[in-house]
Amino acid sequence: FLSYFCLFPDFSSALTLLVLSSPIPQVKQSLPQTGGEQMMDSCVFYAEKLLRNITDTLTQTKLFSGIDCRKQNMELNLETSTPSVCSPRTSTCSGSTKSEFDEESCLMNIGADLTHYHNLLSAQPDPDNLLNLSVLSSLRELMENCFKESLPTKLAPRKDAVDTTRNFNERLSLCKVLRGFQVRTITINRAISYMNSGEHLQ
Repeated sequence: FLSYFCLFPDFSSALTLLVLSSPIPQVKQSLPQTGGEQMMDSCVFYAEKLLRNITDTLTQTKLFSGIDCRKQNMELNLETSTPSVCSPRTSTCSGSTKSEFDEESCLMNIGADLTHYHNLLSAQPDPDNLLNLSVLSSLRELMENCFKESLPTKLAPRKDAVDTTRNFNERLSLCKVLRGFQVRTITINRAISYMNSGEHLQ
């Protein structure tokens, strides 16, 4: 379980399959939210739903005609430290054993990731409403129920689409962004499950 937090691009696809095929763990307790409220057990479900929708969207031919997103590089959000601060106690991803887990820092970084991708994807042209009905819908659902303080109050203006088809570079860029979001969401899923399991309190 701990090794799943040591993410590298070359085996992210195998890790995605592992996450998607794993059953939702039984939650032992609620998780404190950064705003002082209680994170509901259903946040595990919302996070998994988001991951599934991202994975499904990467196979949409209307968005990525002529591109196999599974073989593309990814663009990760480098402004947060989610993979490192959300790694469990006793993990050895960096070569040294981690003895402490900062729950507040992990939640803050997850929230910042969600805000980043929400703003980025909300501004994308979406003539067929595919992003809004899948990835953005489940992303907002996770934020509204579990990370309310991270939900932007004002959306970035959506880019105007000249026509209903994206050019190749736009489609490739979106593919890379979603690939990065997919891998980051794997980390978020594991972190939420870890905190809800109560293992970080033992």
